[in-house]
Amino acid sequence: MVFDGIILGLIVGLIRGGFRHGLQQFSKIRLKGGIIFPILLIVQLLIFRFQANSDWLASASSYVFMFIYVAGMIFLWMNRDQKGFGSILAGVFLNFLVMAVNGGRMPVSMSAASVLDPYYVDMLSNSTVITKHYLMDASTRLPFLGDIIPLSPPYPRTQVISIGDIIMNVGIFLYIFNLMTVGKNTANVQALGPKSDTNERVEPQN
Repeated sequence: MVFDGIILGLIVGLIRGGFRHGLQQFSKIRLKGGIIFPILLIVQLLIFRFQANSDWLASASSYVFMFIYVAGMIFLWMNRDQKGFGSILAGVFLNFLVMAVNGGRMPVSMSAASVLDPYYVDMLSNSTVITKHYLMDASTRLPFLGDIIPLSPPYPRTQVISIGDIIMNVGIFLYIFNLMTVGKNTANVQALGPKSDTNERVEPQN
């Protein structure tokens, strides 16, 4: 879901900020501890890739996911002065909270998951999916924070998201949009150059 906010922010940012100006601004991203985000992303991808082949990794993955969320929230807090990062932090915290009280897994509503691939839904039902998700049941805590919102066509991607995902993506969109459009008016004025005074009085020459 995080990619939705990024893609939308890029599209609207390029439209409002202009292609050249928007890309120039996007290339100027400077964040404190910026290396943290790609590292966390790589760790998650490695877990998804290898946990099915490793019982140890599968059993420890929930703790690793919790560590990833904590590290991510520290990174967001370090950059809280950036526009939109407060919303991103709030969304990530809500996802972290519901996972923390449910054994490190994100609960998924069965009714919402019906929009997904039947094969995945069947594995969720049989508890054979080894991911950070599990099928919501009567023992689930804070179920309203789980993945309960289904998205399907005409939405471009079929998926199930949480309230935290929405709040987080609003923040991502605001950050990228602001980044790509800031200084646009100033750049336009500079491109036009100084204007001459058309009303300037011309003195007659003898």
